Amino acid sequence: MLLIGSDSNFYKCINRIILVMRILAASDLHSNKKKAEKLAKKAVKEKVDLVLLGGDIIEMGSTEGMIKPFKKAGIEVLMVHGNHDDPTDIDFLSKKYGKGVYNLHSYYKEFDNVVIIGAGGTDFTPFGLSNKDLFARITDKIKSTKKKTIILAHEPPFETKLDDLGWMNVGSREMRKLIENYNPDLVLCGHIHEKFGLTDYIGKTKIINTGSDGVIIDL
Repeated sequence: MLLIGSDSNFYKCINRIILVMRILAASDLHSNKKKAEKLAKKAVKEKVDLVLLGGDIIEMGSTEGMIKPFKKAGIEVLMVHGNHDDPTDIDFLSKKYGKGVYNLHSYYKEFDNVVIIGAGGTDFTPFGLSNKDLFARITDKIKSTKKKTIILAHEPPFETKLDDLGWMNVGSREMRKLIENYNPDLVLCGHIHEKFGLTDYIGKTKIINTGSDGVIIDL
């Protein structure tokens, strides 16, 4: 048996062919249009199928130019709000750009091999549904599907590398409980700028703080 290294061009080519979906996940753009444009260029270059935006897309209600680069590139966008976003801004963007741009908070979208579930805000800014109702919806979907499950969130779970500020942990206790009890495959978050790009695990669940530069994930 020939084992080909992961840095092999041949391996990368074969790997891309058999994968169903490639995503670009990012968060915390805070109305920075240049970052949005840079991410859209990255999405095109990397041939992604889907962009996921995990909250704090908007700062002080400034929506201009944050979704247009992705729409222009013809790439579908799923997004949730953070703690700086007004959820009505996310709804506005979804309605403005129409098909292919969706507010995923408290909803889910299914693809061939994966279900992506939206859980925006933080424990202090749930907006709309109570955390209890929101997490009940999420757990119901995780239990009812055999597909891979991804949670698109803003706040990281409690007591991980992603919420540890050195003197205290500031993540979501509810998200931590959900992960421990129901084991989603992947949780994507942001919120803590000092932890951008870091990865941790709770059991078998992988957790990534995608940050504003974004990460490419093959599913």
